[in-house]
Amino acid sequence: MLELAILGLLQEAPMHGYELRKELAAKLGAIRAAISYGSLYPTLRRLQAAGWITEAAETPATAEEVPALTSRRGRVVYTITAEGKERFAQLIAQAGPETYDDTGFGVHFAFFARTDQATRLRILEGRRRRIEERREGLRDVLGRAAERLDAYTLELQRHGLDACEREVRWLEELIANERSGRAPTVPEPGTAGGRRENESPPPPGESRTERP
Repeated sequence: MLELAILGLLQEAPMHGYELRKELAAKLGAIRAAISYGSLYPTLRRLQAAGWITEAAETPATAEEVPALTSRRGRVVYTITAEGKERFAQLIAQAGPETYDDTGFGVHFAFFARTDQATRLRILEGRRRRIEERREGLRDVLGRAAERLDAYTLELQRHGLDACEREVRWLEELIANERSGRAPTVPEPGTAGGRRENESPPPPGESRTERP
């Protein structure tokens, strides 16, 4: 997944390691914690050895980019090669079970704008099945063993179930949009999560694209 993310970011522009870390954090959002920054430079070296990226000229490092007590050396800028672009195209076209897991889905979803519609739909439908299975498992636990759980464990299971139900509704909305050829709603300036300030969230099951 880190390989896919790096190649995708380098298609947008050449970057050095510090910029890649910042862009990974911005692009992947909440799932960035699942990707170890400690594996960033080993992955860059592996991609370079494979011929998928190459080094460009070094640029001076600014003071804020250099950790305390370290030397202020130049930054190596990485660019993607033609072979790297082919590798990214192969990775982004995958729609197997690994793309339904939390991290795999999150990374692929971050690059959905460069994924063809059929692949997007397969990934979304696979993710929905995965979350529905998780939801049914939690319902089963709550139905069979709720009386044996302490209050905090029970609340954690309910929280997980609520999260699954919300994600299933979200995925169903995305799938409906894909089938009708609509893109997700882009949040307007001054809104939070696509809603105007002081506006309540849409009722469960109602698409924001259907609200006036």
